[in-house]
Amino acid sequence: MLDLGLKGKVAVVTGGSEGLGRATAERLAAEGAHVAICARRPEVLERAAAGIRKAGGQVLARSVDVTRADQIEAFIGEVAREWGGVDILVNNAGTSAAASFEAVDDAAWRDDLELKLFSAIRCCRLCIPHMKKRGGGRIINITNLGAKAPAARGLPTSVSRAAGINLTKSLANEYAPDRILVNTICVGLVKSAQWERRAKGDLDAFYKDIAKRVPVGRVGEAEEFGDLVAFLVSERAAYITGTAINFDGGLSAVV
Repeated sequence: MLDLGLKGKVAVVTGGSEGLGRATAERLAAEGAHVAICARRPEVLERAAAGIRKAGGQVLARSVDVTRADQIEAFIGEVAREWGGVDILVNNAGTSAAASFEAVDDAAWRDDLELKLFSAIRCCRLCIPHMKKRGGGRIINITNLGAKAPAARGLPTSVSRAAGINLTKSLANEYAPDRILVNTICVGLVKSAQWERRAKGDLDAFYKDIAKRVPVGRVGEAEEFGDLVAFLVSERAAYITGTAINFDGGLSAVV
């Protein structure tokens, strides 16, 4: 078995109650990390936490609105007091928002940037000092394929996610001397609760239909995403920073 060296590490996963965030939290906890998850809906969050505990993992779960700076600060502070610091940050919070340019007003732009960009900025600002004290760390910013190759009517998400890639590269360059490695995963079509809510009728048929666009012929699994995150935050990925990795089954025309 490949030892990822995550036992005893402290990981923060935003948007950790379901889908990709939950799969990531479960994978990190299975590797022996102490995992702190946050999301807005307490009942969904607690179900995720209960599953991790049942599997023997260490988890701290708090209801947090990541667009609220005070709530993020309180959450990260509690994690640091509980477990002595932070080693890993996965900025996963966010939902898809795709519309034509003329349909997106100022409020929608502000809301999307607060949720996807400023929440990541604030979490990084709070966690990086802890990582410096611990001799290094890992940050993973979750973005999407539109950040590299935006399609028509993909606003405001494509812009906020492109900013996430820029933030990733900027932080990777600045904090490499502190052994803090920063990468982003650009997500394509992956099974998630968001897709489940959009599907009409037969979920399997829905996934089969959208998979026609994917070269490998299927939609990705959340657990596969969790595996990728676990590798990138591990000691086995100590030479990887400043990268934007497509997790898309070959869907994107841009590498």
